[in-house]
Amino acid sequence: MRTLQARDLTLAYDRRTVVQDLTVELPAGKVTIIVGANACGKSTLLRGLARLLKPAGGGVLLDGKDIHAQSTKDVAKVLGLLPQTPVAPDGISVAELVGRGRYPHQGWFRQWTDADEDAVNTAMAATDTLELAARDVDELSGGQRQRVWIAMALAQETDILLLDEPTTFLDVTHQVEVLDLVTDLNRRRGTTVAIVLHDLNLAARYADHLIAMKAGAVVAEGAPAEVVTEQLVTDVFGLDSHVIPDPVSGTPMVIPVGRHHSKTARRGPRRLDHPTAV
Repeated sequence: MRTLQARDLTLAYDRRTVVQDLTVELPAGKVTIIVGANACGKSTLLRGLARLLKPAGGGVLLDGKDIHAQSTKDVAKVLGLLPQTPVAPDGISVAELVGRGRYPHQGWFRQWTDADEDAVNTAMAATDTLELAARDVDELSGGQRQRVWIAMALAQETDILLLDEPTTFLDVTHQVEVLDLVTDLNRRRGTTVAIVLHDLNLAARYADHLIAMKAGAVVAEGAPAEVVTEQLVTDVFGLDSHVIPDPVSGTPMVIPVGRHHSKTARRGPRRLDHPTAV
């Protein structure tokens, strides 16, 4: 299986260091989800892993080789990325945008093949965007555009897929559908997936491997059941909470306490089967 890892990686914007001496490896064939508070370096790490940001120190290794020493096309055949705020060219149709995911697999003359057609149709069917094929991307709602971008990433058919906040602009139904879709892709094709996600409960439910970051460093990683604790939620998010088993998946579920319910939380939960407790 393909491997992707960072070794002693330092990433910076101008003179501002965001990630410092970070070492991490994505478990091959697994779904890794990266969580942490805003501005902790999650998206910066993903950009570094995707070769969009040149290291200020250390490096990123794809299959054991410096990713920056490999050609753009060779990397694109192996590694796909959905950035946080992708931008589509003016006037491009949905089908055309999704088709761009096939560019790394085409020759110099960009001959369209049956394999390309099948990959695009499969990706659009999986993301429920087939009916949007002829529409311009700039005419779509935020949620529709997000599903089209995910379709383009899927059409690329890479062995490693990086997704930065793929559920942005999506309602809860489509959030779950997208994460189910990515999990299906992982289980069916063995695709190594890394996702930056804000929702800690969804992260715990869908991750095989969870990475928690704070101030540009990894503070914990492993199976969600090992990583998600009340202490970690306090340390990483500054949030008072209870962690209980998710009634659907059995994975950790974070229940925020909040200032207005802190006294109730200390007393314990109220009975909901009594008329005066509603």
